Formats: sequence, structure tokens, C-alpha cells
Amino acid sequence: MSNARLTYTLAHFYVLALVGVLLGAFGIQLIFKEIPCPLCYLQRMGMALAAIGPCLVILHGVRVKFFGMTIVAAILGATISARQVLLHIANSADPGYGTPVMGLHLYTWAFLVFSTMIAVSGLHLWTINEGESYRPARLSRFSKCVLGIFVIVLVANVVSAFVQTGFHWFLPGNPTEYRLFH
Repeated sequence: MSNARLTYTLAHFYVLALVGVLLGAFGIQLIFKEIPCPLCYLQRMGMALAAIGPCLVILHGVRVKFFGMTIVAAILGATISARQVLLHIANSADPGYGTPVMGLHLYTWAFLVFSTMIAVSGLHLWTINEGESYRPARLSRFSKCVLGIFVIVLVANVVSAFVQTGFHWFLPGNPTEYRLFH
């Protein structure tokens, strides 16, 4: 199997991993009734942007610029996550925002996910040979399913953000209610 074909195949799992992370955030939001803060939504947007690169690989084949796009989005997301981590480190009496998962808050996990995205995309850039590409003649059912799931989760995030903000322009730093309903 060529590097480009392996990269194409791994792009599917890359998207599914990011969808899993976003669904995990939804699970905590809905099950534990923890309303995401504005920085949490920015991190979710960063993950969605970082997933667009692998989605484009699935749609158009392996191209270096798609991984470059993922790296830029992941750097943006990591910066937002790091800011939130530092906000809570600066005040040592601050317990952090939200319930920790396996000992770490979601924004710390987000930083680790973004760092992993940067490393994985960099490895793909390193291993792709110049001029080597792979794109199947048509999308498989699996590819269509992966892309469809990503779109559904993306739309769900947009709806969630709208329900939280309602018709207001700004979210409070520590939200306590869904503003569309209040």
C-alpha cells in the first residue's frame, strides 16, 4: 500500500476520531448538564475546522495543502485551549470549569487533542512523497458515511450554539442557562 493510499484511508479515522471527541463534549453537555462556555465553543469550532482538511482528502484525494489547513486550525484551537488552561492555573484557588474527565478538564483534553492533530498532520506531510497521490474513482459508502456523520455533528454544534445564545450577540463567561429558552 502506498503512503498516499494509507494517508487517504487514515483520513477517515481522523475524521471519526474528531467526531468522537465532539460527541463526547455533547455527552458531557447533555448528560451532566454542563453548559459550554464561549471558549469551549471556540475549541469545538477549531476541531471542526481541523476535521475539514481530512474531509477534503476524502473528497479530493491526498494533497499537502489539506494537511496544512488542519495544522493551522489545530494551532488556533490549541491556542484557545491553552488560554483556558492558563486562566485556571493563574488562580490556584480556582477548581476549573466543568467536571474533570479522567482527572483532566475538557479544555486540557482539547489541548492534547489539538497537539496530537498537529503531530499527526506533520507526520503525514513528512511521509507523503512529492507527486504521489491517491483518490478512488468514486467515494465508497464508508467515505460517504464518515462525511455524513461529520456534517450531522457539525450541524448539531451550530444548533447547540444557537440554543445557548438565543438572539443575543454575546455569551456570558460562565453560562448558567440556555438563553433561547429564557
